[in-house]
Amino acid sequence: MEIQNAKVTFGSGREVTVYQLINDKGMQVEILSLGGILTKILVPDQEGSFENVLLNWENMETYEENPGYFNALIGRVAGRIYDAKVTINDKVYTFAKNNNGNTLHGGIKGFDKKIWTASVEVTKNEAILKLTYLSKDGEEGFPGNLEVTVAYKLNNENELTIEYKAKTDQDTIVNLTNHAYFNLSGDAKRSVLDQEVSINADKICKLDEVLIPDGELLSVDEHTAFNFKTRKPIGRDIHQDDIQLKYGNGYDHPWLLNDNHQAVEFYDPISKRCMEIFTTEPGVVMYTMNYANEPIKLSNGKIQKPNYGVCFETQKLPIGYNEVFKEDVLLKKGDTYSSATTFKFSVK
Repeated sequence: MEIQNAKVTFGSGREVTVYQLINDKGMQVEILSLGGILTKILVPDQEGSFENVLLNWENMETYEENPGYFNALIGRVAGRIYDAKVTINDKVYTFAKNNNGNTLHGGIKGFDKKIWTASVEVTKNEAILKLTYLSKDGEEGFPGNLEVTVAYKLNNENELTIEYKAKTDQDTIVNLTNHAYFNLSGDAKRSVLDQEVSINADKICKLDEVLIPDGELLSVDEHTAFNFKTRKPIGRDIHQDDIQLKYGNGYDHPWLLNDNHQAVEFYDPISKRCMEIFTTEPGVVMYTMNYANEPIKLSNGKIQKPNYGVCFETQKLPIGYNEVFKEDVLLKKGDTYSSATTFKFSVK
């Protein structure tokens, strides 16, 4: 196990540290101190060839603005907040309306835009990067000084675990995730539509035309395009005639996970790479990169395209109409927010 690091200075003058976590099997994970952004996860295919299973911008400076929140930590609140406001202890807090009149992914400058303080630790079986950030009271409109710690842990079983912890000095709302764009073909050789997914969930959140939940849960047995209880290609039903797919321009929905099981399995039948996801969180948003409007080059030299990555954002359900699901993301003064998600890579 080892950790390497290097400094990079952007044209803006911001200095960012690039960390590489390397295990004894050759798996590598590269992370920026900017936004806790993952830039590389190098894992082998059936031939033993190590390639990046994340989408990655060709020019690292693109991560300063980072369209699409590529591979970044998301906070204070992942997903949308209806009407960009929430009531806590009878007081209404308002946030930036940065997505169709709603708040998305923490506002204008969420956790993905911050430089985090880093420390490293190497043990016999783990390489650990620990990132910390103090989100001050009133930042992006959120109440309370929030102390956040995110640990990236790589072990020799080719497992990457992301652990999130947070404490506040006022009642507030917190819902953290990572917005990683995966493509198991390696170096984004193909779209993800022929790669296969299973999601251990019977229900999804019903969303409106701007992807806000109304509190109703829909059965995937009735909305069969969303039924991933048995593994199937992502693209098999993505064009099915379902109003929910039209609203999302593809998949961009929260699945309510069943308890005590693996949450997701993602598999590429060509490379034979497999990624299993285990999480403490109650939900996962699968987003199939439905929009890739800006002509920006990926690290493979090609312009980004829709459906060339898929996100599995493990999190609590987003705050919808009438503040539905708000109670799940409330963090009380003195309490500790804690969650963990593990991505296990193998060849099958």
